[in-house]
Amino acid sequence: MPYWDDEHNSHNRDLLFGADALVLGRVTYESFAQAWPPRPSDEFVDRINGLPKYVASTTLTDDDATWNASIIQGGVADAVKALKEEPGQSLLKHGTGGLDRTLLANGLLDELHLWVFPVVAGGGQHLLEGLDLTHRHLADSTRFASGIVVNVYTPK
Repeated sequence: MPYWDDEHNSHNRDLLFGADALVLGRVTYESFAQAWPPRPSDEFVDRINGLPKYVASTTLTDDDATWNASIIQGGVADAVKALKEEPGQSLLKHGTGGLDRTLLANGLLDELHLWVFPVVAGGGQHLLEGLDLTHRHLADSTRFASGIVVNVYTPK
């Protein structure tokens, strides 16, 4: 939170308003579904609440699909590939975890936005543990006054 500022929010706004839908893993979906709906209405809140959400989960069912959500069960890669083929702007994915590995392993990420915060952590989970070596092209880099750097990588 100490790094979230107007620059950060503006960047996030551009990403959100350039998307037609969100693709989320279960954990991110559940935390977002608790956090966003009760917030006071504004342009950003209304946009994120109003977008369709596609949630990859092996445990949620259609009965759990609230907050404009559809549960992707089974073939996540095939489902996301089909979503990408639909007309529109783009799909936006928030969070990190197993869904990232699935999308990367299946060549389904057109852009990988890696947010680097000026924090050193001595331990924790590796972001993309278990993925084969993959080469990407640095397509863009945005540096915020807060010290955050967002690197955008595309397939090489």
